[in-house]
Amino acid sequence: MRVRQIRSKAKLRTHGLLFFTLTLLAVSAVAQDETVPKIDIFAGYQWLNANGDVPIPGTSNPVQSQTLKELPKGFGLAGAYNYNRYLALEGDYGGDWKSGFSVNTFSIGPRLMWRTEGVNFFLHTLLSDNRLNTPSGSNNGIGAILGGGIDIHLWKHFDWRVFEADYQWSRHNFSSQVPPQQPDLRRSTFDGARLRSGLVFGFGGAPPVPPAATCSAQPSQVLVGEPVTVTANPSNFNPKHPLGYDWSSNAGKVTGKDTTATIDTNGVAGGNYTAVVKITDPKVKNNGMASCSASFIVKEPPKNPPNMSCSASPSTVPAGATVSVSCTCTSPDSVPVTVANWTASEGNISGSGNTATLSTGPNPATVTVSAVCTDTRGLNTSANTIVTVEMPPPPPPSGPTVQELETRLALHSIYFPTAQPTPQKPQVGLLDSQQQTLTALASDFQEYLKHKPDAHLILEGHADPRGSVPYNQALSERRVDLTKSFLIDHGVPEGSIETKAFGHQKNLTAAQVKDLVDTNPQVTPEQRQKILKNMRTVLLASNRRVDVTLSTTGQTSVRQYPFNAADSLTLLETKPAAHTKPAAKKIKKKQ
Repeated sequence: MRVRQIRSKAKLRTHGLLFFTLTLLAVSAVAQDETVPKIDIFAGYQWLNANGDVPIPGTSNPVQSQTLKELPKGFGLAGAYNYNRYLALEGDYGGDWKSGFSVNTFSIGPRLMWRTEGVNFFLHTLLSDNRLNTPSGSNNGIGAILGGGIDIHLWKHFDWRVFEADYQWSRHNFSSQVPPQQPDLRRSTFDGARLRSGLVFGFGGAPPVPPAATCSAQPSQVLVGEPVTVTANPSNFNPKHPLGYDWSSNAGKVTGKDTTATIDTNGVAGGNYTAVVKITDPKVKNNGMASCSASFIVKEPPKNPPNMSCSASPSTVPAGATVSVSCTCTSPDSVPVTVANWTASEGNISGSGNTATLSTGPNPATVTVSAVCTDTRGLNTSANTIVTVEMPPPPPPSGPTVQELETRLALHSIYFPTAQPTPQKPQVGLLDSQQQTLTALASDFQEYLKHKPDAHLILEGHADPRGSVPYNQALSERRVDLTKSFLIDHGVPEGSIETKAFGHQKNLTAAQVKDLVDTNPQVTPEQRQKILKNMRTVLLASNRRVDVTLSTTGQTSVRQYPFNAADSLTLLETKPAAHTKPAAKKIKKKQ
């Protein structure tokens, strides 16, 4: 008897070690989040070592017995109602049999379960009604079961009970077969081990609480360029799992690390913005993500409107004339600006950008021209200028029109002999051909002044480069003074003449003179060939001159050397002339 008990315990330890090894392998391979079902049902294989003595039928004085040990064929079924994730009320059935023997237990009692990630450990203690069937008949006994096991979660509502190991005890009464002289057999005790493995099905129960998160921004209002710190607070995640944080924002650069992110607002326009974080548990396949957002306000620093001013040119015009109006606009904050929305109180205004043109009406008026300057931030400033519209001038006098006079007013440069006029004779040096040119100019210009009273002639004196700088400067001044005196003597108002003297600072070059000779229509080819052979003499003579410019048109006198004039040889002479006539004076007629 003692040997059988030792062998039975050795087998029990072997089975326990086997189930423990399988459990460790399964735990390492499964990692799922657990939900708590309201009801779970177990069904699976059961092995029982009854470990109790039963009487042998047909024996007496004393009654012989045999020890009931392993019952390898078995089936287990259990159902539990879970009050919470730890405590449940369990009902249990177990049945085992072999060669005419069978043991059936009907049990009920509390169960405690410790639920972890993917693995559940449980303990239970049950009161049971044990029914023993032997070849000599059936017998019921009161018993108890104490033990526990491990469940591994495979997928939703489906677990694998890797093993369940229980101590099963029961007491049976064989008084109808065994006399009082054999009290141990008459009240036989069964105290063996029960092992199970199978599947557990879960039903009902509240769904798992989804993960969540809240976010906050500090500070909630900043100026452009100041940082914002955003913090995330996750909840309902598995505290043992590392979480991933994906930060983003519609304002500035985000630098995120775990539960905290910093937002750089440099270059961000003022407004309301949001930071968002997605939090994920990479070890959870389903229901393992949450997100949250935090709002904050970015304010721009104080803004200064643009500075603007406008001006009209001219500011006073006759009726019907046009005026150019321009505005300047700058931003104290150095942001881009644009000028637009031109308006005028009278007349018509058309403008683009910083300039506009005002077309005045037919009547005298004081016209206010306005425009608006706007920067890229929407700040604007307006400015205006005043244009005075006067009555138009009286109609031009009869006679040639302005255009006809400007066409007829052919200006020609005036040429001088060498070293003329001299300091001793400042009124000598204008030859007859040059006096004729100035006389025609004076006549045409006086007629022109009737149409353009503000017009004036600009006289520019030159000298050839042979003299010193002071000498040439004085010589060119005498030449423009003599030319001016001649024009005044022939009726040109002194206030309409302006003089300049350059000495030989702006002399013509040989190439320029050659070009003038080549394009002179009054010179024949034979003359041109002869002239070009004496280029030095022609170059010097071409620089002893006074140029004439008309101020209103900018027309400059034609530098056409008078090669065909009767006194051209005197002009070409490189040595000072012995005698020249003084410029003849013409007495102005009284009008």
